[in-house]
Amino acid sequence: MSDKFQPINRDTAYLLPPSLQDWLPEKHLARFVVDIVDQLDLGELVKHYGGGGKPPYHPAVLLALLFYGYATGVFSSRKLEQATYDSVAFRFITGDTHPDHDTIAAFRKRFLPELEGLFVQMLVVAKVMGVFKLGKVSLDGTKIKANASKHKAMSWGYANKLEEQLRREVQELLKKAERADAEDEPEMDIPDELTRREDRLAAIKKAKEEIERRAKECFDAEQAEYEAKLKQRKDKDAKTGKKARGREPKPPQAGPRDKDQVNFTDAESRIMPSSEGFVQGYNAQAAVDIESHLIVENHLTQQSNDKQEVEPTLKGLKETEEHLGKAEALLADAGYFSADNIKQCEAEEVVPYISDHRERHNQSWDERFKPPPPCPEDADAVTVMAHRLRTAEGKAIYAKRKSTVETVFGIIKEVMGFRRFHLRGLNAAQGEWNLVCMAWNLKRMYALGG
Repeated sequence: MSDKFQPINRDTAYLLPPSLQDWLPEKHLARFVVDIVDQLDLGELVKHYGGGGKPPYHPAVLLALLFYGYATGVFSSRKLEQATYDSVAFRFITGDTHPDHDTIAAFRKRFLPELEGLFVQMLVVAKVMGVFKLGKVSLDGTKIKANASKHKAMSWGYANKLEEQLRREVQELLKKAERADAEDEPEMDIPDELTRREDRLAAIKKAKEEIERRAKECFDAEQAEYEAKLKQRKDKDAKTGKKARGREPKPPQAGPRDKDQVNFTDAESRIMPSSEGFVQGYNAQAAVDIESHLIVENHLTQQSNDKQEVEPTLKGLKETEEHLGKAEALLADAGYFSADNIKQCEAEEVVPYISDHRERHNQSWDERFKPPPPCPEDADAVTVMAHRLRTAEGKAIYAKRKSTVETVFGIIKEVMGFRRFHLRGLNAAQGEWNLVCMAWNLKRMYALGG
């Protein structure tokens, strides 16, 4: 090479053995991940390992590998294995060892339930670090694709149509088999064709049973809601002495609808509307502390609507109250609004800031700053919260919702690159969502005080 460039020599051997400590910067995320994992109590994981055979990798090594992988956008077990060869940071985490992809995948799948306890432990570490104190939390959900294609699904209407077609073809094949010896029929493996159609009929039967089960669950829920609305309407009529205005609620329709469907790849996932159109996926929920931006509660649901997700969020916050402290307030958009949700917040002594309507864009200055009329003394919980949201203080608090939880979702999807679950089934996807949230919390803790 020319003398004006830096010399490159790839063949010179090291005089002394190289050290991984020298190759990784002092303040690197990989070092921080290892330090945090070393502070966690992994007893629940360790006790599952017995003696005999080849010594396994310690859970701390595989956990740190998964945490750092999810934090940096490496999710596949094969890519994680390859990274232990290609990346200095991954080599540092594994101590220059190379767990194979089967080991990584088996560990992830086996210990997903145990990660729930580690989620709280990590937040306790954040408290000790002084970067987290639970206060107001912002709740929202985002649709994440399942490990399944929406095209590998079957609707109730199409299932019935295809079932009728296959039964007709089976009868035709049986007749063809009867006259196969007497006539010169085209060559065809009739038993094989029959078996293929019988297998498809069995799959359709199973799919229809699942659709019917879901339809019954949906009908029971809608029937209960219908009866509650009727009772509320009658109570209001009795209280006012007048017939309530508006249309009476319609009774729900029993049985499957033609568009009700089930997915053959991940039967527990659902078709959901999203910003990308309709996707086969799950509704991932997260409650984010508005000061630290750490996720303090997460769960997964098969419901595309968010209205039912306040109760499990409050329950999750209640279960961790002893370790993390009590949430002061809950911020959520209009998708979470209902009288029951507000009453539940009040019962748990959590101040609700749940929008009761969708704000239109580009409001005039007098609309934005006009003070609300005084709140009536005998106002119910819904009216009190609506008044609170229209005060200057309430508007300032609610304005923090978008800049917390929606920012977290944006970074998880765009920076960390997590847009699709890699595991199938509700429980497995819930465990993976928990893993994603822990990876986010590690990145945030590192940014706050790492």
